[in-house]
Amino acid sequence: MQYPTVFYLALAVLFIGSVNGANQLHIGGIFPIAGKGGWQGGQACMPAAKLALQDVNENPDLLPGFNLTLHSNDSECEPGLGASVMYNLLYNSPQKLMLLAGCSTVCTTVAEAAKMWNLVVLCYGASSPALSDRSRFPTLFRTHPSATVHNPTRIKLMQKFGWSRVAILQQAEEVFISTVEDLETRCKDAGIEIVTRQSFLSDPTDAVRNLRRQDARIIVGLFYVVAARRVLCEMYKQQLYGRAYVWFFIGWYEDNWYEVNLKNENISCTKEQMKMAAEGHLTTEALMWNQNNQKTISGMSSEDFRKRLNAALIVEGYDISHNRYPEGYQEAPLAYDAVWSVALAFNKTMQRLTEQNSGKNLKDFTYTDKEIANAIYAAMNSTQFLGVSGVVAFSSQGDRIALTQIEQMIDGQYYKLGYYDTQADNLTWFNKEKWDGEKVPQDRTIVRRVLRTVSLPLFICMSTISSFGILVAITLIIFNIWHRHRRVIQSSHPVCNTIMLFGVIICLVSVILLGIDGQFITADNYPKVCQARAWILSTGFTLAYGAMFSKVWRVHRFTTKTKTDPKVRELHCKMLDFIAFLFNAFYYLQKKVEPWKLYTMVSGLLTIDLVILLTWQMQDPLQRRLETFPLEDPISSNDDVKIRPELEHCESHNNSVWLGVIYGFKGLILVFGLFLAYETRSIKVKQINDSRYVGMSIYNVVVLCLITAPVAMVIASQQDASFAFVALAVIFCCFLSMLLIFVPKVIEVLRHPKDKVESKFSNDTGISKEDEERYQKLISENDDLQKLIAQKEDKIRILKQRLTERETKNTAQPFNEPLNGNTVCGVQFNRSSSTALAPK
Repeated sequence: MQYPTVFYLALAVLFIGSVNGANQLHIGGIFPIAGKGGWQGGQACMPAAKLALQDVNENPDLLPGFNLTLHSNDSECEPGLGASVMYNLLYNSPQKLMLLAGCSTVCTTVAEAAKMWNLVVLCYGASSPALSDRSRFPTLFRTHPSATVHNPTRIKLMQKFGWSRVAILQQAEEVFISTVEDLETRCKDAGIEIVTRQSFLSDPTDAVRNLRRQDARIIVGLFYVVAARRVLCEMYKQQLYGRAYVWFFIGWYEDNWYEVNLKNENISCTKEQMKMAAEGHLTTEALMWNQNNQKTISGMSSEDFRKRLNAALIVEGYDISHNRYPEGYQEAPLAYDAVWSVALAFNKTMQRLTEQNSGKNLKDFTYTDKEIANAIYAAMNSTQFLGVSGVVAFSSQGDRIALTQIEQMIDGQYYKLGYYDTQADNLTWFNKEKWDGEKVPQDRTIVRRVLRTVSLPLFICMSTISSFGILVAITLIIFNIWHRHRRVIQSSHPVCNTIMLFGVIICLVSVILLGIDGQFITADNYPKVCQARAWILSTGFTLAYGAMFSKVWRVHRFTTKTKTDPKVRELHCKMLDFIAFLFNAFYYLQKKVEPWKLYTMVSGLLTIDLVILLTWQMQDPLQRRLETFPLEDPISSNDDVKIRPELEHCESHNNSVWLGVIYGFKGLILVFGLFLAYETRSIKVKQINDSRYVGMSIYNVVVLCLITAPVAMVIASQQDASFAFVALAVIFCCFLSMLLIFVPKVIEVLRHPKDKVESKFSNDTGISKEDEERYQKLISENDDLQKLIAQKEDKIRILKQRLTERETKNTAQPFNEPLNGNTVCGVQFNRSSSTALAPK
């Protein structure tokens, strides 16, 4: 019986199909394609793997008699879903000889479990450094280099550009956590400071803000592309881009990653804003495309592969013509070479099994067959070939050995800057980098320490006025000594006046010292100026003010002695008040002022000053302390510079205690002097003829000191205001004191060159002879009046006694009757009326 030709053709097809079905080598594929987070590189890697399967199966020298078949599913870069896909692949026939996986989180789960089935796992898209742990992942290989391969490159770039201070921003994923741990170790070894390490899960807002607070300038970013878009938008909002910042991103993102899916991912920034923030950032990536235009094991160059892949992606529906590449496009050569690695490993395993004459074949593999599993592992471990991604070879940890490529985004496009060979420590640099501002960004804000000093014009002005005051004081000292024989000078204690003028000179010298700061002297000599200020200003004040204080104190002593006289205290009548005042004035004239008592008081005050200052200097000397202020922007500078103002202060450890002692002592003298000046405001004595002017000077000094001391403490941080305020107060006190005390004397000497006419000088110069005679007469009258008053007081006492006796007898005698006909203190009382008559 003859059958039609069609029957034989169908039978041949069935036979061939049965033969081919019986000689299929099955591998499982896990591709992240449709997820919303993580790396969805399966979009481009799966088409690349299909191209590799086609090329492997068409190669007659590879796997003769067998075809390689891929069974795959989507993991969405979710470890849980990836584990589910793996179990479906393993428990559903046919038997799988090897697994391909992508996405680090999925590879971690798959590779950790696959060892239980004696399966080798080859990851085409997993960079987690944790996967290099052979004890944890004993059957894992990967064509994607470990993420740690970027870290030596990053360190090399930091050293090249002189960056020694970096920050890290990472997504909370195992791949990035382990990468950061490796980077921290390498930074420590290289002497690079990690200023902060910020992590986030999904929202990077707070983490990016913290980078700004930490003044991070060189920032290494480790995150998947979806998170990278959120980070980039937040970078724009926080102004962490431009000439002052450098970002390191991972190089596996697509070229247009920053402007796609913005609406779908609810990114609030526009494409223009994203592009502005992304400008200038650096990327480091393992070399995933063969840089030499040479034929690879597949017979194609990398450029040929690119064309085939683009055509396949167009068939898949991707808009390649407008540079809209799917995710994973950069890693597509790794997936292509991964399939070739599987085929080469299977081919070598078949040869070894044949050579061993064990009677086993790859198709005999089961999940419990360790012998074939070990053969597959050994074959994969020794695999080496030239692929479209470059030379494919694996280290003892199963990692891909590869060069790294450095790129920079310039005007929205990535430009290659160079390559780095980790093993040879060789950096190939093209010098194509471009920085905003034509200068390499700094790794930190350059803080320039600027010492705040007193304005030079202000210092010159105050010094000039003080110098003029010193000349005036010297002139007055000469005047005081030259005319010391004149009565107007002699009666004002010229030695006290000279002491006061020396104190004025010292105080004016302290004004110059107050303005001397870091612009004139070094920091080592500044404590000496501090000590000089304290000594000179304190002793100058004591000499100037102490001389005036001693005069007023002596005048007050006279007043106190007179007021304590019991006879004078009994002058109650108004008519006698004037006589009593004249008596007091003449009484003062009779007292002899002893000059040594005035000088002793000044010496005593000066001794107390010296004891306090000497103890202060020996126990707790003044030192230079710097007060720092918040950072300020420079007036004009293109550099990333901030100004740190500093101000010098003179302080000791217990500065407040010593100031309290000084201020307490000086304040007590000031208040007491003010009291004495007020008490003696109307007193005029011949022996101290300028007491009223001295009192006015004391008012001036006290008021200005009470105002200046607290205000100077409040404005101590404002060097110009503080110096001007204190200097003007000292200058005003000195000039006004000299004006009040010496100008009347100078005028008198100029108006009356001869001593005999000085008696016509003002009331302060003394009392004439005629006045003294009149005073003597008044004293006699005063004695008579005192006797009369004593008699009247006796009568009043008797009358009061009689009045008391009458009241005890309950008489109705009118109150004013005992006073009838009597005169009390010049007032006469009449029996017929209760009214007083006019004084006699």
